Amino acid sequence: MGSINFPAEEERVLNTWNDINAFHRQLELTKDLPPYVFYDGPPFATGTPHYGHLLASTIKDIIPRYWSMRGRYVERRFGWDTHGVPIEQIIDKKLQEELGVRGRAAVDQIGIKEYNRRCREVVLTYANEWRKTIGRVGRWIDFDRDYQTMHPSFMESCWWVFGQLYKKGLVYHGARVLPYSTALNTPLSKSEASEEYKDVQDPAITVSFPLLPIEEQPEGVRQSVQKALDAAQGKNVNFVAWTTTPWTLPSNVALCAHPDYEYLLVLDKESDNIYIMLEAGLKVLYKDPKKAKDKFQTLPLKLKGSELAGIRYKPLFTYFHSQFKDYGFKVLLDTYVKQDEGVGIVHQSPAFGEDDYQISWREGVINADRQPPNPLNAAGEYTSEVPDFEGQHVKAADKNIMKHLEGEGRVVRKSQITHRYPHCPRSKTPLIQRAVPSWFIKVEQSVPDLLSNLEKTEWVPSMVKTGRFHQWLASAKDWNVSRNRYWGTPLPLWVSDDMKEIVCVSSVAELKKLSGYEGEIKDLHRDSVDTITIPSQQGKGTLKRVEEVFDCWFESGSMPYASSHYPFAYPEYDASNPESGMSRTEGPGKEFFTKYPGDFIAEGLDQTRGWFYTLSVLGTHLFNTFPYKNCVVNGIVLAEDGKKMSKSLKNFPDPMLVIDRYGADALRLYLIDSPVVRGEPLRFSEMGVKQIVSGVLLPLWNSYNFFAQQAALLKKNTNTDFVFDPDIQKTNSNVMDRWILASTQSLLQYVNKEMEGYRLYTVVPRLLKMVDDTTNWYIRFNRNRLKGQAGSAAPKATTNGETNGASAADDEQTDTLHALNTLYEVIYTLVRALAPFIPFLSDNIFQRLAPHLPESMKKSQDARSVHFVGFPTVREELFDTVVERRVSRMQKVIELGRLCRDRKTISLKTPLKTLVVLHQDQEFLDDVKTLQGYILEELNVRDLVLTTEEAKYGVEYSVMADVKSLGMKFKKDAAKIKAALPKLSKDDIHTYLSSGSLTVEGHQLSSEDLRVQRKLKESKETANLEVAVEGEVLVLLDSYAYPELAQEGLAREVLNRVQRLRKKAGLVPTDDVKLAYSVLPPAAAANGAATEGEKDANSEVSRLEAERQIEDMFTNQAAAFTKAASKGVQKEASPETSGVIAEEEAEVKELRLMLRLMRV
Repeated sequence: MGSINFPAEEERVLNTWNDINAFHRQLELTKDLPPYVFYDGPPFATGTPHYGHLLASTIKDIIPRYWSMRGRYVERRFGWDTHGVPIEQIIDKKLQEELGVRGRAAVDQIGIKEYNRRCREVVLTYANEWRKTIGRVGRWIDFDRDYQTMHPSFMESCWWVFGQLYKKGLVYHGARVLPYSTALNTPLSKSEASEEYKDVQDPAITVSFPLLPIEEQPEGVRQSVQKALDAAQGKNVNFVAWTTTPWTLPSNVALCAHPDYEYLLVLDKESDNIYIMLEAGLKVLYKDPKKAKDKFQTLPLKLKGSELAGIRYKPLFTYFHSQFKDYGFKVLLDTYVKQDEGVGIVHQSPAFGEDDYQISWREGVINADRQPPNPLNAAGEYTSEVPDFEGQHVKAADKNIMKHLEGEGRVVRKSQITHRYPHCPRSKTPLIQRAVPSWFIKVEQSVPDLLSNLEKTEWVPSMVKTGRFHQWLASAKDWNVSRNRYWGTPLPLWVSDDMKEIVCVSSVAELKKLSGYEGEIKDLHRDSVDTITIPSQQGKGTLKRVEEVFDCWFESGSMPYASSHYPFAYPEYDASNPESGMSRTEGPGKEFFTKYPGDFIAEGLDQTRGWFYTLSVLGTHLFNTFPYKNCVVNGIVLAEDGKKMSKSLKNFPDPMLVIDRYGADALRLYLIDSPVVRGEPLRFSEMGVKQIVSGVLLPLWNSYNFFAQQAALLKKNTNTDFVFDPDIQKTNSNVMDRWILASTQSLLQYVNKEMEGYRLYTVVPRLLKMVDDTTNWYIRFNRNRLKGQAGSAAPKATTNGETNGASAADDEQTDTLHALNTLYEVIYTLVRALAPFIPFLSDNIFQRLAPHLPESMKKSQDARSVHFVGFPTVREELFDTVVERRVSRMQKVIELGRLCRDRKTISLKTPLKTLVVLHQDQEFLDDVKTLQGYILEELNVRDLVLTTEEAKYGVEYSVMADVKSLGMKFKKDAAKIKAALPKLSKDDIHTYLSSGSLTVEGHQLSSEDLRVQRKLKESKETANLEVAVEGEVLVLLDSYAYPELAQEGLAREVLNRVQRLRKKAGLVPTDDVKLAYSVLPPAAAANGAATEGEKDANSEVSRLEAERQIEDMFTNQAAAFTKAASKGVQKEASPETSGVIAEEEAEVKELRLMLRLMRV
């Protein structure tokens, strides 16, 4: 991992945070600042955190850290979802092993008090692991003041929330067909039921329903029946219905046809029966009707669906015949019947189908006194009402039911079907649809308010708001809020035996008052409150609490209120006033509404049907507002193979092992700089985390390390400690300093704007680009300045008391200080801007930078941690858009030049002759010209040509059509547009390149439709030119290696050293000197490494070859040295000490020289 062990350093920083109680210190420093409210959605603690939790935790850490640094007080409390199925499943599994029973049977044996005690015991099993992992990933949150949904204070606030809804008439009791988990013995909400679908194979069976004799038919349908019987000519006439749930057939009470469809009479030649069905259903009975015409015959008679209404048929089973013979076993009509599914007639089992229930209720087959047949116990097993299948689970009974019906001659066809079927997200078992007596919160009537409140919130990504969540709210159904469970917050409803008198309790005090209970109520779970009764006010005896508990989503949706025990724990709460807590300006609401709605929430995409939904519904019902202003939605983290992460499949690395290998900063940055923060899925790759280390963290650390080395060098050379001076930039005219400082201000301006919009996915790439600009551009281009011209190899001037080099040295030191201050300010700013994202490395570097701050800045802030100081503010005086533009253009040219070299595999060490930059914008060329020195040096080219004359270099344009895009947009005109493209002039193409659009054959084309290619016309003159293009800029690099260029490059390097030596010696241009040089042995030999004769000989050979190169260079490039060494250049046979003005030992292009300026 290079010079730093990131995980070990993070552990050190973590220990420092713990030692200084850093999180609480941050809270203390900001406690008097305006509040920023963050709501943390509560997870279950029944397992260890996975990558989805770590992703959400990272987002929930970044944003509060940012706003805390922006001057807000951000309280962060962890929350636990402690009730519900996950906990009960653990206990049920143990009870199954212990007693051989689970669920209600187990509770009956051990009692609900013992059952709940066991639940409480395991509910926070993994809390310590969560605390350790969340802390290690760098998230600051208060675990000591956590909220738990099982706390009596939280539960009481849930009662209060429900009580307000009850008072508003938003709660009702009814039976509704709901998704039902037979494994958990409870109904689920529709959102829960839609969480998990699996491909399963189920039986598909078509059964017959013979028409009753005409004399047993109602008078109004006898004419239709007679027509069918006449057409059948004495054969049996039957309705047929297709189903994939044979287990519902014992509860059949009706059939349903579409009123507008035409139904056929089909003679099945094998059974000699007549079947009434849709033509589209023939494929169900005969697979390929065209090939099976010898197996059936369609009769001439066709009956419209409306003619079938009311026709009676013979029941499949007699279990419920006596109860429904006068109301059911007839054909009903509804438009929900589909042509493309089944045979066009649907069997109705009202207790097990939502449409069945509504239609049967509408048609009077069932009503409040005549409930639908529902012969199942809580576990989904048939009761004694269906004696033939008593005790059998519904899914297991499918085969036996089909076998029974085959014996009765009622099975027409049977097969298998593979389809996606909903499963219980907790037990992973198939769900059924079942009518369940339940308590509901009205939602459908509030859909307009929900959609209106949605518009007042901001979502990232916005497509979740306008798409998935909007659609979910628009189609919202009343919320089944009750669960037939044991470990949960009890519904605060006390009812009479006939359910006519209902009392909703909103607080513990109200329960004691209404019941007369004088004991202390310390807990609100079922074992504590179920035995408390309330005397009837209507002479109905004693009111008892209903058995149900809240859907745990109701509890998590109540957390904005319940987590702070609203309204009971707030000033001015009045227990005697039923409306206390509902006013925004009086009572408890006066304080509460200073922090409500919350500023920010964040969870995964799956919460659009979960926590986001329940928060929104309850907030709208209570105060007609969503309880949050901004919502950040992350996508799902998948395994690298694209599958769901699975412990059993072992298809993902343990998160803690990844942190141990690469550090939490790397994991955080990998997750945040990925599609997952745009609500898209992420295929987790450990290699991606590793690349963050090498591509981001290590360069950032190396930038600091380089600064630290130069600060130490400054101390060594000048005996001066580097102290940051923010005002020194007023006298700094260096263009690269001005650029990097201006870029830093632009970065801060951008980050603030995007973070205020919660767009993390745009912020991180920009921050990472700044790291790259600092390391690969600023430091790379200013290395010598930062080193004091040459660092440890700086010229050691020997003035012999005869030169006044002080001012030159002062200028050089000032330039070095400018560069060091610039680099310090950039890194100091960058680590503060990165602190919310990579809190460990940012703090690590900050703590090392802090000693260099001036005393005035140290005194004004707690400099023990970057997280105690403010987010960097924009320094308006450092903005320079012109310099930013110029350097950006220079970077583009250099990158294209590097690309040309890479394509030709020519090293940067090889000098090349010419780089041509072609652009039609003169300003672009002028900008590049101002920085041409950097371009020539970086690309190691001699000449830079800036021109608009494309024709001179044989530049040719061609326009290519995106055929697919043109075809989709312009249909038949696409061919005409494509044919016109070769006729476009160069001006047309330039217009398109600059504006992004072009009109061809009357149609406006954009970048989606066209691609412009530029290339050189092949010729002898262009043979050595390598082309690179980006946008409107085109560069040509002469890739031929001219031998003389290497010598010229060597001469430039030596001359540069000579000129610096003159400057060190304090010489002015008119001072005449002679240059003496000698070639030194290679470094290894000079350091005494060559002790054997062979090494010594090799060293001498190398020295002689270098000497030859230098002699040739001075001979051929003599003109270059006429000013700097006006009295000539000579090779020294032996070192001369007399007359030496200044000397330097220099390494130039891997050659070691001793250069001396001699007095003439």
